[in-house]
Amino acid sequence: MPTVDIDPDELRELTGHEDKGDDDLIDDLFGLGLEFEGRTEDGEFELEFAPDRLDRLSVEGVARSLRYHYGDARGVHVPSPNSAEWTIEVDESVPDERPYVTGAVIRDVNLDEDALDSLIQLQEKLHATMGRKRAKGAIGIHDLTMLKGGAATDGGNPTIRYVGVEPNEDRFVPLDSDEEMTPAEVLENHQTGEKYADLVSGYDRYPAIYDDIGLFSFPPVINGRRTEVSTDSRDLFVEMTGTDQWTIDKMLNIVCYALSARGATLEDVRVEYPGGESGNADSEGSRTQSAGREIVRPDLSTKTKTVSHDRIETILGIDLDPEEVIDLAERSGLEAERDETETGDLVYDVTIPPYRVDVLHPLDVIDDLGRAYGFNDLEPTYPDVGTVGGRHERSRLERAARTQLVGLGFEDMLNFHMTNEAENYERLGLEPGSDAYGAGEPATIKEAYSEDYTILRTWVTPSLLKILERNTHRSYPQHLSEIGFRAALDDGENTGVGESRHVGAVLANHDAGYEDAKARLQALARNFDVDLETPPTEHPSFISGRTAAVVIDGEDVGVIGEVHPKVLVEYDLEVPVAAFEFDLEALQ
Repeated sequence: MPTVDIDPDELRELTGHEDKGDDDLIDDLFGLGLEFEGRTEDGEFELEFAPDRLDRLSVEGVARSLRYHYGDARGVHVPSPNSAEWTIEVDESVPDERPYVTGAVIRDVNLDEDALDSLIQLQEKLHATMGRKRAKGAIGIHDLTMLKGGAATDGGNPTIRYVGVEPNEDRFVPLDSDEEMTPAEVLENHQTGEKYADLVSGYDRYPAIYDDIGLFSFPPVINGRRTEVSTDSRDLFVEMTGTDQWTIDKMLNIVCYALSARGATLEDVRVEYPGGESGNADSEGSRTQSAGREIVRPDLSTKTKTVSHDRIETILGIDLDPEEVIDLAERSGLEAERDETETGDLVYDVTIPPYRVDVLHPLDVIDDLGRAYGFNDLEPTYPDVGTVGGRHERSRLERAARTQLVGLGFEDMLNFHMTNEAENYERLGLEPGSDAYGAGEPATIKEAYSEDYTILRTWVTPSLLKILERNTHRSYPQHLSEIGFRAALDDGENTGVGESRHVGAVLANHDAGYEDAKARLQALARNFDVDLETPPTEHPSFISGRTAAVVIDGEDVGVIGEVHPKVLVEYDLEVPVAAFEFDLEALQ
């Protein structure tokens, strides 16, 4: 899960609760869904948060949530930007792969060291999450005093231009460099350029942003040194480019709210697209073509969700007066107005602030109301049904297998079901869709919040190897097991996806081998009174000649073997690893 580093002293200052102790602060943060993971070397809180609450990627966003939690702030606050004095002109030469741009001017911001560090962290965390590692959206923040706007096409506003340039057409001094470079040289010779070269390497022309002096930004790769932001900067120009107007507009809102919390004044920016059309985004988040060629950003419009009173009470399991619902909404940073349907049912029109990109459904609103009420204050009640719950047969089998694995010396693990194709296939030498065990076609997340979690895993062994990779500093032996969910595309299922639970285990030690893994697998099969065979097989993740299929009661259900040296190198493992994995249902 994503983490963010927060200075507790700065958090206390921004919330106005400087008397709060660390323990109380940690408890309050947990009530918001932010889990304390420890402290950094600098003594900051390391907080794990739900990846949908991107407005909490900075200390300013966390402080805002706490002020609502404490009752110091209520309802929806929308800043009022000043009228636009700057224009971004989009040229027809801009690469088709990255056509959209947005921006805002920030004035009178007080950027001390803490504020600047928070802004940089927010920028990088947004890049990593909503921006998909800059592929979908990239942020550039510049010192406005170092920009010289060119003459505008109309209106007299100073103008900067978003254009496409040839790889070696122009030169500029990038950040962290004293040497002028062309965009192509940046990709070859600059550390940041090398890191993000893949994002633009296929473009015929590279994205570039110019003022009247010259090139000052090479999105999505790096900004120019001329406009570098420092603690002396008071006025900022924020520009964002991307493949999707809605995404960069919402990223911009989060940055604007964070800087507004520092006392800054927001100022609109006009964006002029060529050809009389622009990739606009309405208040509901859909991308449309605006009638004119000009849009004004930031887009701080609110949206509304309608939630019924009965559904709120049913989901939360409590009785609430309408006044209580309105109060809970305001304490969540929302606003609710009573309304009635044509049939007379009580509903609420709930206003969602511009920085909340996570509210997609009425249930998201109800979750906010529940947190404001306090989930720990909900009294447990028996459900109004005529049956009594019991352990499912599959759960009994899973529990019995887990108990046996622990008895065989394995430490039980619980990993995420979501992963990405590199972790699931590439690092283990698998080709998606091949006949190798675990190589089924993945179920893909259509709108993933992070590139780290884009598919459902097709087998559990990669998750266990990932744990070994993260624990190379620990002593050996390390014997790990997991009984976990996996999924793969299957035309034979009504849903098109086949789901099952797999038993996976790894043994890492200086003398770990095929025989060690097979001995434990045989013991497990014996305890469940099933017939086990291990005929030789081939698998790209395991050593040839030291790999076998797992055949239980005559059915091929898994694989066992010694992990291939190439895979060990990929995971930085310096000891041999033996592993096995098979379908849990084979033990029935």
